[in-house]
Amino acid sequence: MFRTLASLSLLVVLFVGCDDSYGTPSANQQAQTADPNSTIAVTATVGMVGDLVRTIGGDRVDVTQICGSGVDPHLYKATRDDVQAMMSADLIVYSGLMLEGKMTDTLIKMARHKPVIAVTEAIDETMLLEPDDFAGHYDPHVWMDVAAWSQCVDVIADELSAFDPLFEPAYRERAHALREKLADLDEYGKSVIATIPEGGRILVTSHDAFGYFGRAYGLKVLGIQGISTDSEAGLQRINTLVDLLVEQNVKSVFVESSVPRKSVDSLVEGAKSRGHHVSVGEKELFSDAMGESGTYEGTYIGMLDHNLTVVARGLGGEAPADGFQGKLSE
Repeated sequence: MFRTLASLSLLVVLFVGCDDSYGTPSANQQAQTADPNSTIAVTATVGMVGDLVRTIGGDRVDVTQICGSGVDPHLYKATRDDVQAMMSADLIVYSGLMLEGKMTDTLIKMARHKPVIAVTEAIDETMLLEPDDFAGHYDPHVWMDVAAWSQCVDVIADELSAFDPLFEPAYRERAHALREKLADLDEYGKSVIATIPEGGRILVTSHDAFGYFGRAYGLKVLGIQGISTDSEAGLQRINTLVDLLVEQNVKSVFVESSVPRKSVDSLVEGAKSRGHHVSVGEKELFSDAMGESGTYEGTYIGMLDHNLTVVARGLGGEAPADGFQGKLSE
């Protein structure tokens, strides 16, 4: 059964309850299968989702990705071209948990006509974080925990197999291989982060996107902004973090690729005014978007390999400069 938007938010649940056509594909849609002589058109909202589809779907899928490198999905509104891509797609795949909050209405409307799949619906709720300051919603940045995100692999394999049953064995084989590689990446992350001196395992970033990362790999994580970048970092928050940097002798803070660095610079200047030097991580971390398309960092594995390696080295730990698979850019 195709996963729908019903769990996206309470608003969506109520909306679907008023019109079942938004939440449940029709009998014809459920029975629809792919033409074995044509590729499957998939529209994915963010790179982390799109990469799963490309990896598992192989040459059977043609993926159009809405949010590219450096694009913040929290703030992104679907354009006319994006809507056209969704209308032309056989399947629409998104992350969920309110990550794509400003695209909610568009996704709901698309669910009237075709399968709209939230990959995070498969994740065991006991693995989800529910921050006090996020209005009762789960933290959507689940991909920061490789073990948790790997639970989304079977969602893609299941949906592609249902839509394209002739090629199910290939989807299952690629999904199995991907889960094994993700397990190896997860172990790499635990091993390199463990080399950071215990007192230095404090990760300060632009916004609270690294909660799952910290839980999975043993770091205390502090973001300047909240879970969503649709919030401003107040002066009180900046001053509180400056106090922590000085008191805990934190040596480095990190900028994220999809979030302006202004607030991080404010931290550095605040610490400097109190006689404490804090450096900014040599490389930006990837939070809500992956690296440039066509690069290793532009894949999910490359994205997490980069983050784990950069954080470990930046906080005084040991990790190979070229990362988990020897593929990181210099």
